[in-house]
Amino acid sequence: MAAFKNHILVPVDFSDQSQIALKQSYNLARLTKADLTLINVIDESFQMPFFSAKEDKTMEKKIQKALEKLAEETSLEAGINVNTLTVKGKVYEEVQKAAKKLKCSFIVMGTNGSVGFKKFIGSNALRVIREAPCPVITIKGKKHRTGCKNIILPLDLTKETKEKVSKAIEIANLFGSTINLVSVLTTDDEFIVNKLKRQMNQVHEFIVEHNIPCTIEFLHGSEISEEIVGYSKKIKADLIMIMTQEELTWTDIMFISSSAQQLINESEIPVLSIRPKEKKDTTASVFQY
Repeated sequence: MAAFKNHILVPVDFSDQSQIALKQSYNLARLTKADLTLINVIDESFQMPFFSAKEDKTMEKKIQKALEKLAEETSLEAGINVNTLTVKGKVYEEVQKAAKKLKCSFIVMGTNGSVGFKKFIGSNALRVIREAPCPVITIKGKKHRTGCKNIILPLDLTKETKEKVSKAIEIANLFGSTINLVSVLTTDDEFIVNKLKRQMNQVHEFIVEHNIPCTIEFLHGSEISEEIVGYSKKIKADLIMIMTQEELTWTDIMFISSSAQQLINESEIPVLSIRPKEKKDTTASVFQY
């Protein structure tokens, strides 16, 4: 039986930002021994209604040809296998379908688009992030990062923290990164603060046991995303990792879904978003590693 092939999916709309995201995917593909698959979605809602079927077909062929040329150039530049996929439909739906079909390990996408059939930012990007079957790395900044020396890992009191820590360790091992644990204290409630500090120490010990350099930082403020982005800039972070699922109550968490969306929209530093697996036992301890 042939070995399973690993894929990283990169949505391409030929905008500058999608090109930046593509270049940022090279190292990840090399380190994970993955093929890159470039996908262009022809969003039918942006096609001109007065186009004839022949004109539509001509446009599709032009897009496919441009995508194949980009794939060839990318393969030569990065030294990796690059595949192409051109489909019609809604952007977020087609990206998700492709990621599921290919069993992709990551989706890497730019979060700035332009107009017409090139539009990708906004609700499309957020829906891909929320519903994707694999982690999604969004690239908004213009800076090219050749490695990943510093990972920011915001911690809360949710069960899903375990998934995020495991993924951070996996990526840190690939890139030789330091994991920087961060928590934003938005309350003075002694019970919540002490519980969070205990968890931070346990996660720190767990990461260090895996021979990964790790730091701890507590931030204070009411704007969670602003504090995390500010700290990330301060230490020149290369990646911020978050969970994306809607949470239960403010007493259970320090880093909620609305803050995650704001961080994705504002951060010039790449953000890796992980959708938690479906809960089977909501009473399980977050400290079970």
